[in-house]
Amino acid sequence: MKRSVGKLVVGGLMVALVAAGPAVAAKRKPAPAPAPAPPPPRQVYVAWKPVPPEHAAPNLAYRPLGPDGVRLSVNRNISPAQALWNLRSGLNVAALNCRDAAHAEVLVNYRYLLKAHAKTLRATNAKVDAEWRAKYGAGFVKVREKFMTEVYNHFAMPPVQPAFCNAALAVSKDLKAIKPTGLQAFAATALPSIEIVFDDFFKRYDQYRADMAAWEARWGKDAVPGTLV
Repeated sequence: MKRSVGKLVVGGLMVALVAAGPAVAAKRKPAPAPAPAPPPPRQVYVAWKPVPPEHAAPNLAYRPLGPDGVRLSVNRNISPAQALWNLRSGLNVAALNCRDAAHAEVLVNYRYLLKAHAKTLRATNAKVDAEWRAKYGAGFVKVREKFMTEVYNHFAMPPVQPAFCNAALAVSKDLKAIKPTGLQAFAATALPSIEIVFDDFFKRYDQYRADMAAWEARWGKDAVPGTLV
C-alpha cells in the first residue's frame, strides 16, 4: 500500500508530509533487559582435619578387633597365671610412670604387692615359665621375653597414660584387701578393669580413622585445612 503524501507551507517553504503507517506510529517496545550475570562460584573453606584422641600419633599401630568383636590384646586369651603376671607388670609400669601427686599411692601399693605376695608371685613366675616351655621348648625364654616386652609397651602407651594411671591406682588400692590365696582370682577381674581404658582409647582411635578417611574423600589427601576451594 502506498503512503499518502501531503504538502504544508511553513515559512514560505513547502514541506512534504508522509503519513506514517501503523507499524511506525505505534510506540516502539523497549529492548529486553540483559540476562543477569551468573553468580560467582561458591567458595568454601577446607575443613580442619580430624584430630587423633589424646593427641596420639596420626599413624598409630595397634591390634584390630577379633572375630568376636573384642579387641585383640596381650591381656586377653591368656592363662590365669599369665594374667596375674601381666597385672603385676602393669602395676610395675604404673609405679614407674604415674608419679604425680594424685597417683603417688600406686608406688606404695605396688611395693606392698611385692612384699605381701612375694611367695605367690614367685610361684606364678615359675608357672608361667613352665607354660612357655611346654609350648615352645628349650627356646621359650626368648619368646616369653618378646611377649613381655609387648606387655610393658602396651601398658606404657603415652596417650593412654592418664586413664591408665587412674585405673591402676584403683586396682592397687583394692590389693590391700586381698589374701595371697585370692591373688590369682583378683587378677582375673582387676586386669580387665585396667584393659578397658585401652579398649576405650582404641575405639575412639578407630572413629578417628573413619573420620579421617571421610575427610580425605571429601577434600583430597593434599588439601590444606583453612584454605578456600
